[in-house]
Amino acid sequence: MTRTRLADVACSIARATDLFGDAWTALIMRDVLVGVTRFDDLARDLDISRKVLAARLTRLVEEGVLVRERYQDRPPREHYLATEKGKELYPVLLALMNWGDRWYAGIAGPPARVHHLACGQDTTPVQVCAHCGDPLTVDNTVQLPGPGGRVGPGTQVIGPLIAARGQ
Repeated sequence: MTRTRLADVACSIARATDLFGDAWTALIMRDVLVGVTRFDDLARDLDISRKVLAARLTRLVEEGVLVRERYQDRPPREHYLATEKGKELYPVLLALMNWGDRWYAGIAGPPARVHHLACGQDTTPVQVCAHCGDPLTVDNTVQLPGPGGRVGPGTQVIGPLIAARGQ
């Protein structure tokens, strides 16, 4: 089955999921951001085929999300590190983790905790307004048209809906 490319859709969510919407990609980034950076360790941790892992890592490097860096010369060995672009995926992963903890953790509880080093407390990620600090929810926000918005594939209905809000 051929996957539909979303890179040309006038929607930042569509463009981001074009790269990041694959479950393996999210799990690879989870591992790399937590400190599992070597190919063999990633393959073993995720129980993923080497071919699939190599393809996902190649794409992440091509997109500038990861960089491949040599850590040993004899024999030559490389690992993968997050770029600034890759590190900015961390809040996205934390939001997914928080949602998964809330709805899928089960009786045993969440499988991991987020510990904030600056204050020494375990924490939960929260999306807040950059101006007033209030939490952002679907009930207290609205999408308005942006300069890159347009009606096209993937935005046939939502595009005009958002555009009408700007009038």
